[in-house]
Amino acid sequence: MPPSKPKNLVSQIDQCMLRDRHRFHRRLRDLKKKPDGAQKLRADVERSIDLRRQRAAALPQPSFPENLPVTQKLDDIALAVREHQVVIVCGETGSGKSTQLPKLCLALGRGVDGSIAHTQPRRLAARAISSRLAQELGVSVGAGVGFKVRFSENTGPLDHIKVLTDGMLLAECQSDRFLNEYDTIIIDEAHERSLNIDFLLGILKQLLPKRPELKVIITSATIDPERFSHHFDDAPIINVSGRTYPVEVRYRPLRATAQSQQVERNQKPEPKNFPAAILEAIKELGRDGNGDILVFLSGEREIRETHHFLHKAIGSGTEILPLYARLASGDQQKIFRSHRGRRVVLATNVAETSLTVPGIRYVIDTGLARISRYSHTRKVQRLPIENISQASANQRQGRCGRIADGICIRLYSEEDFLARAEFTDPEIRRSSLAAVILRMQFIRLGRIEQFPFLDAPETRMVRDGYQLLQELEA
Repeated sequence: MPPSKPKNLVSQIDQCMLRDRHRFHRRLRDLKKKPDGAQKLRADVERSIDLRRQRAAALPQPSFPENLPVTQKLDDIALAVREHQVVIVCGETGSGKSTQLPKLCLALGRGVDGSIAHTQPRRLAARAISSRLAQELGVSVGAGVGFKVRFSENTGPLDHIKVLTDGMLLAECQSDRFLNEYDTIIIDEAHERSLNIDFLLGILKQLLPKRPELKVIITSATIDPERFSHHFDDAPIINVSGRTYPVEVRYRPLRATAQSQQVERNQKPEPKNFPAAILEAIKELGRDGNGDILVFLSGEREIRETHHFLHKAIGSGTEILPLYARLASGDQQKIFRSHRGRRVVLATNVAETSLTVPGIRYVIDTGLARISRYSHTRKVQRLPIENISQASANQRQGRCGRIADGICIRLYSEEDFLARAEFTDPEIRRSSLAAVILRMQFIRLGRIEQFPFLDAPETRMVRDGYQLLQELEA
């Protein structure tokens, strides 16, 4: 190969897709040993350059709805993204951050060299947001906006945005340790603090110095955003307000079985009186005016029981829909369809932050959720029904009042609310560290003591985790 050609090839490689550049540079160095590979390398480089050109030509020009609160802050967010590698966007429920931030990244020219990864904690939210983004951008899912969840994927080479669960992005780290497929990564709903999210935040902290061109946006509800900022070397925080309609909170504790007597953390509260209490709350809200109602329940069984009870008590005049993570996709989509009359949506905490149910004016909150927790005495991971935290209760309250003045009825007392924990513990504090250690080994994250967790686990708990693994001869 003449001396000028390798130099020309070097400059061409820098015009390729991000995911190809490192691999092509390595192959270029290997040409000294295997010069017969030059022609194939040149062809691969040209294909990568051509794909990048196609992506640039197909880049959508997004528009932004003026009625969303996040739209008022887009200039501030854009400036922060240009000047900083990491930006924290703190937005209340309903601010529009989940749909508008990926579009803002497109407007800044991101999504050409690599895709924009947009993570969601749940499959249901990933599907819904990918469909919504495709609709707003005038493209198709799989041809402009892709999605990737467990057991299902619809992506294509021209996808500028890929919406995926945080677990899927974590899995991709095994084959793409530097996440070179992406030029921008948005970690949505980071306040949920699942193990997957905490792993990703630690991976990104290690990765950012090695990839100075990578941009990261962390979004959180109004729950301790300073913690995320400090983790990323005092990254700027942009605050976005939510909807401004006032919400009245009413406390209607169960009469038969006071929840104040059921506050033990791992004791399952009696759910048998909730259907009747929910019916009374629906009747009360009916006297206040028309509007759809979102009811938060602890799990699928409780949803089915309440659905059966309400269907018999209310009749066919009110549409009653379930909503939970394992619900079939077609049934999940029913909540987005237009309807006549009143609708009651019975949901788990999947509707708390990661998915916005449209048209909700009223919320009924049982104050309960199934929360995964490790039992140190039994050495098993359990899923008990527990009282939610104040932060979760406020998130549920924030789901109403988005279209008009709202009302949130809590089926517990104000004293009960004030006695609850301020925040839900991060999942790492509710998990067996033996399982965490094994998982970190599987995805090659190194030793747990050296990993940059947002909240480092206690030394005693780490020691107990290793001891359990030794006992199990793992």
